[in-house]
This record gives sequence, structure tokens and C-alpha cells, in this order.
Amino acid sequence: MNRRCFLSSLAGFGAVPLLGTGDDTDAQFTRRAKYWKPLEDKRIACTLCPRACEVADRERGYCGVRENVEGVYSTLVYGRAVAAHVDPIEKKPLFHFLPATTAFSIATTGCNMECKFCQNWDISQFRPEQVKSADLLPAAVAATAKDRSCASIAYTYSEPVIFYEYMLDSAIEGRTRGLRSVMISNGYILKEPLMELLPRLDAVKVDLKAFTDTFYRELCAGTLQPVLDALRWIKEQGTWLEIVDLILPGQNDAEGEIRALSQWVVRELGPEVPVHFSQFHPTYRITNLPRTPVSTLERCYRVAKETGLHFVYLGNVPGLGYEDTSCPGCGATLIRRMGFTILSNTLKGGACPSCGRTIPGVWS
Repeated sequence: MNRRCFLSSLAGFGAVPLLGTGDDTDAQFTRRAKYWKPLEDKRIACTLCPRACEVADRERGYCGVRENVEGVYSTLVYGRAVAAHVDPIEKKPLFHFLPATTAFSIATTGCNMECKFCQNWDISQFRPEQVKSADLLPAAVAATAKDRSCASIAYTYSEPVIFYEYMLDSAIEGRTRGLRSVMISNGYILKEPLMELLPRLDAVKVDLKAFTDTFYRELCAGTLQPVLDALRWIKEQGTWLEIVDLILPGQNDAEGEIRALSQWVVRELGPEVPVHFSQFHPTYRITNLPRTPVSTLERCYRVAKETGLHFVYLGNVPGLGYEDTSCPGCGATLIRRMGFTILSNTLKGGACPSCGRTIPGVWS
């Protein structure tokens, strides 16, 4: 698919039907990977994420999109877009980042976890040759975002860490056109690649799946501590950060766990980091659980606020008032939302017009 055809498919909001056939041998999508080291017998060790895959010749890492050929590790998804969408930034969700703007959102196949409740499993859990894709190189990503009057580029839907090189170069291209970049991630990344990436990003939303290692191991095929480490590094570097916790009934909704998670955020990241508790709906490998009761989400909200978090939101339950941003100083409602729509925004220069308190975020 050429860029003209690709742009014509972006006539309105909604998923973009990417044509073409993914082929993992296509040189156009293959680039030498950035983070790995050689081992004996043409094996390599991946140093991008905490899985630390050791990959034999002609094999791939856990993510399915990085391959060892003759002792050289390569990404197979550079410019290989399987999804592209113009989204409200509130959909990510990022509530304290350029409200009411849009983000040009892209993804490739692959992930370095397997969450049994993944809503985008049909791309995250597949290999590149199994999903139709289009050639959308970083320069075209930035140009398309600009053409569509987007304020930012979002790396999202699957796991951006596994298309690291594509994300990094797209963010660089975006900067040349005055575009911001946001990563919507599980936070499963090692320190060195994250530190190279963060100066190119303007915001990161991390899905903190739960606050127990058991949940991560049993339901996500991952571990908790590396995500906590990444959250600290993001905050230390000053990149805007928001957190989402998808609440699964009976799995990660215990009051003690929510309190411990909230206390950790207050202590390690600060009380002004926004935390979103979102409603689960049955999908992928977990279809035996009901939607999260609103009462459970309201309990999470109450506990988080009691613990000292200033900005707590409830996701996937619009119309209840839990999407609004209020001033922690005087209680005035500053931003009213309904789903992904901004109904009103009274912030003045990033501050409350009633009491003058600065509201953290990226507002312009």
C-alpha cells in the first residue's frame, strides 16, 4: 500500500483497513535491532526487556518479532503497521496531556507479555506474517499525523517496547514536524533502552496490571518488579506519566491490594500521578468473569483517594462523574468529560481559576 492509498483510507475516525500481506522475509521491514549482545554458537541475548531472551540462530524471541539470523538480531516490524487510527488522546487514556487533541495511533504485531485478558490479542499475540500489514515508515507516520492535524503520535494497541526501533525513529521524525509522542505500554522494559527513549517521548501511560507478582506470573506471563522499576525511572526523568489498573473481579480487586498499590504510588512517584481504575469486560482467554461491578470500581476510587492520591479516575464507566478533573486545593471541577469527549475545560495556564493551584500535566 502506498502512502496516497493509506491516507485515503483515513477519511474518518475508526480502524484503518491495512492491505497487503505481511512477510517476515521482506527486507523493507527488517532492521538490525538495537539492544542485544552476541553469545557463543551464533546465539544472542536480548537486552531490550526483562525477559532477557537467549535466542538461537534462526529463532525468534518471545515477542515473535525479533529474529536471530547468523548471530545478528533484527526486528521484523520496522515500518510494518498492522493498525493505524486517529484517536482522541482521552482514549489512551491520558487525561492530563493535551486535552481534546487527537493522536495518530500505530501498532505492529507482537508483545513481550501474554495477558489473558488482552483486548487487542488479535495483533499482540500474532507474528508479523500472520496479520495483514502496510509499509508505513517513520517519515510517513509523522507526515500522516501532521496531515490529519494530530497533536501527537501514539505507540499503542500492542506493546510498543517490541517495536522499539520503529517507535524511536517515528518519535524523532515527529519532533521535526512539531508533533509530540506518547507510549502506551506495559512498562516491561530495561533501563538502558528506556533511558534512550524517554527524551523522545512527551508522555507515557503504563498499564500496571496488578500489585502482586502472582497476578503477573499467572495472568500476564510476566513479573511485577520490572514494571515498578520502569515507573520510577519514567518519573525520575520528568516524562509525564499516568497509570491504568484494569480491575478484574476476584483477581486484583482486593481492598488491601488497591491500598498497597496506591500507597506505593504516593510514596515512590508522588500523589499527583493520575491513576485510572478501569472496568474489565470478558475477552480473549478470560470469558468466565463478569464485567467489573461499578461498586468495586467506586471502592477502588475511595481507597485511592483516602491513601492520598490527588487524581483518581474510573474508566469504561462514563457518565458517573469519575472522569472529571477536580482541583485538590479547592475542589472546583476543572475538566468535565463524558467518555472521550471534553465537555468543559476551565483551566487557566495549567492552574485552577478559583484558587490558583497548579494542576500537573502537559496542557499546551
